[in-house]
Amino acid sequence: MKTKRLVKVTITLTIIMTVLALTEPTVHAENQKPQDLLEIKPSSELANIGNPTTLKLEIDVEKIRQIRIAKRKAEEERKRIEEEQRKAEEAKKIVYDGMNIQQLSDKLNRTLNSDLKGKGELFAKMSVDLGIDPYLAVAISMHETGCKWNCSRLVKTCNNVGGMKGSPGCGGGAYARFSSLDEGIRAYMNNLYKNYTSKGLTTPEAMSPKYAGSTTWASQVRTYMNEIKAK
Repeated sequence: MKTKRLVKVTITLTIIMTVLALTEPTVHAENQKPQDLLEIKPSSELANIGNPTTLKLEIDVEKIRQIRIAKRKAEEERKRIEEEQRKAEEAKKIVYDGMNIQQLSDKLNRTLNSDLKGKGELFAKMSVDLGIDPYLAVAISMHETGCKWNCSRLVKTCNNVGGMKGSPGCGGGAYARFSSLDEGIRAYMNNLYKNYTSKGLTTPEAMSPKYAGSTTWASQVRTYMNEIKAK
């Protein structure tokens, strides 16, 4: 008798532990309600011990569902906190000229004006990601667009921030048109990387013969770079 009782207790405890471990319990019943009964029969071996008995365990399905939801929310919250901590640590890293990404963004924003006002973070992040001198990137853009005072028509109507040629053309012309200012900035930065800095052309003097025909282009860009650094 004690053996039968022990077997039943063991089965019951196993069932309880299994149900609690389930993330989404399966209950086969019509018109299921939160207080449904789960009918669990012992295996054939256990059934041969004494009189085979059908065990019935009352499971609060709704409570288990709520536990599963709570566990999922707790895991999501844990991941959110970890991501915030990662971003906070990332923000503290020195990325250029003794500055973290926020300080660099603020410095670039002190030069960016007109339509480019407030775009320092995008310039900063893409410069760091692509390994481009951010002072150089902004200086070329300022020189090509006149955004130190008021951006050119090319920026205002076609979001072209680097005097890039291509298609679709701006107003049917040779200069490229972009659907948004951010898209134009990304295209400009990718162009600097692909066609210049990745080929070792990392200064205005090295870039000038390929980027512009003017003999004064490099010195003008260099002047902008010095102004940006000083702010």
